[in-house]
Amino acid sequence: MVSPRMLQTAYDYFWWHRLWLPKNLTWADLEDQDGRVYAKASDLYISIPLAFVFLIVRYIFEIYVASPFAKVLGVKDKVKLRAAHNPVLETFYKSCSKHPKQGVLENLSRSSKFTVRQVERWFRRRRNQDRPSLQKKFREASWRFTYYLLAFIAGMAVLADKPWFQDLREVWKEFPKQTMLPSQYWYYMISLGFYWSLLFRVAFDVKRKDFQEQIIHHVATIVLISFSWCANYIRVGTLVLVIHDASDFFLESAKMFNYAGWKETCNNLFVVFAFVFIITRIIIFPFWILHCTWVYPVEIYPPFFGYYFFNVMLWVLQCLHIFWAYLILGMAHKFLTGKLEQDERSDKDETDIPDEDEEEPTKNGLVNGHSLQNNNHHKAE
Repeated sequence: MVSPRMLQTAYDYFWWHRLWLPKNLTWADLEDQDGRVYAKASDLYISIPLAFVFLIVRYIFEIYVASPFAKVLGVKDKVKLRAAHNPVLETFYKSCSKHPKQGVLENLSRSSKFTVRQVERWFRRRRNQDRPSLQKKFREASWRFTYYLLAFIAGMAVLADKPWFQDLREVWKEFPKQTMLPSQYWYYMISLGFYWSLLFRVAFDVKRKDFQEQIIHHVATIVLISFSWCANYIRVGTLVLVIHDASDFFLESAKMFNYAGWKETCNNLFVVFAFVFIITRIIIFPFWILHCTWVYPVEIYPPFFGYYFFNVMLWVLQCLHIFWAYLILGMAHKFLTGKLEQDERSDKDETDIPDEDEEEPTKNGLVNGHSLQNNNHHKAE
């Protein structure tokens, strides 16, 4: 059993000043004094209530703003044929696999008293039932678009008049004895609350091929924001935040118009997104921000654990940027060659697959069934 003394010892080691602060500095040096106000770890607690506020605001937004807007743009859910009730197939679907192999299909056929073809059709329809609707995806995209746009505007307002926005060496001037500004406090706490809300909702939102990468991104972002706050890396932290918000609202708007069927508008917005993403995440972030955090600090003080920890986490983000850039460039290549059929990180099992009998022409020459969905967009955080 863990004793209170052991917990206290672990706590003391975790917050040992030699880990997180430059040499010859202690946490006492970052206590409020002489009119200076410094960031404190206890400030981070407000981000959890803010996350739940975001969840509530998002719920209201999706009902009263996103849903009506979806109707204005003509976003309509496709009618999906429901799978017939069958306890045997339903149990297998939920507990074993959504994609049974041929040998299993034959066993299920015998136990369910369906033909093999009927079993295959049942699983196709059942998978289609679980796929997220266009309106659900539109609501999620419109919520993220609204946040990222407002966050980018707020970030630019916070940074535009700051000297370190023009000269990155100013980031480390008098570090870490840099007083905290109210605008920085709210920009940080609101951003952290938003990423907590994304993490809380990630299991319920539309799942994409890069689901695991998204979780890594959210966790790395939360750790980075929290650590940079506690160690007073606030100046560079605000720069990292605004860079990440710069391209995301273009992507989310492209998704929105894609779900509405406005393909040309979606394609144009995707091109803008790809350009801004490459500029901010593949050029500015590594060659300006990472250079600023890796090179400039050691000109002032010897490297320490916090210095390495902060840079490693930033490189984790950069690896994700490269991963997403690879997907974006792959999409751009397919887009230019006319081979683009689906978003490289689209929803898992997203495409509605028509039943075989629904693909056959009816007597009047019409074709029933669901068409393949073209998702000309990509998400990067």
